[in-house]
Amino acid sequence: MNGLQLTLRHAPMLRLDLRGLLPLPLLALEAAALAARPVLLGNQALPLAELFDVQRFEADQPTLRLVGDLQRADHVGRGLGAGLLQVHGDVGDHAGTAMGGGELHIHGSAGDLAGCQLAGGRLQVHGDVGHHAASGLPGSLDGMRGGLFIVHGNAGHRLADRMRRGSLIVLGDVGDFAASRLVAGTLVLAGRVGTHVGWGQRRGSLVLLDPAFQPGPTWVPAGAEAPVAWQLLARSIARLAADLGPAAQALHTLPRRAIRRHLGDLAVDGRGELIQVL
Repeated sequence: MNGLQLTLRHAPMLRLDLRGLLPLPLLALEAAALAARPVLLGNQALPLAELFDVQRFEADQPTLRLVGDLQRADHVGRGLGAGLLQVHGDVGDHAGTAMGGGELHIHGSAGDLAGCQLAGGRLQVHGDVGHHAASGLPGSLDGMRGGLFIVHGNAGHRLADRMRRGSLIVLGDVGDFAASRLVAGTLVLAGRVGTHVGWGQRRGSLVLLDPAFQPGPTWVPAGAEAPVAWQLLARSIARLAADLGPAAQALHTLPRRAIRRHLGDLAVDGRGELIQVL
């Protein structure tokens, strides 16, 4: 069988560390080895079967499904390289950190540092994410480095700090300092934004749909709206949003809408673009 479901027996009192619980490695294990695989609960290693009920099912591709109250489960999908990981419920911090491929779908919300240093694959959170999503890990100079990250809900502060590559779409509202120190990549923010958007941005494209947004003093009008480049970008975003449901309706209409472009952040000699959709 190509699918594996792990159902958490009860909400843990301590933090669960679920790094390494990935589709391909777990599906390769025999039943006894899978049941005995250690999982960290606090600083104690417990057998997987002591924490989860295990069930196998048929799937079209290697699939791991996590079910239960996982709000205290950290590092879900960390280092995912292939296969499909589905989570039904909220998860803790570091969800999807350092993913290189595959797909991680969280049907709930995620804590802080979701999608940090994402390098490939698709990370989709159907709820909210906390602070520092798509950013760098503590001590790292690089944030998100590739892949596609979609958030259906809201995002906290410092979204995409030091992001270097990839595409990020947030359908809800975001906190302060979104796209701070952005190096490259494309961000689409469909809801309201906080203060200091694009602070220290060097390159990359930031698309905003917040009608109340006002660029800071270190951003200047581009003087040209680059209609051909905008059409290419808008159509690409619309394709990415095609299967995101009614909440993404505003993104489907981007190719037909006018824009206002600003360049910056000039405080750091930045050459990024901030595109405000009118």
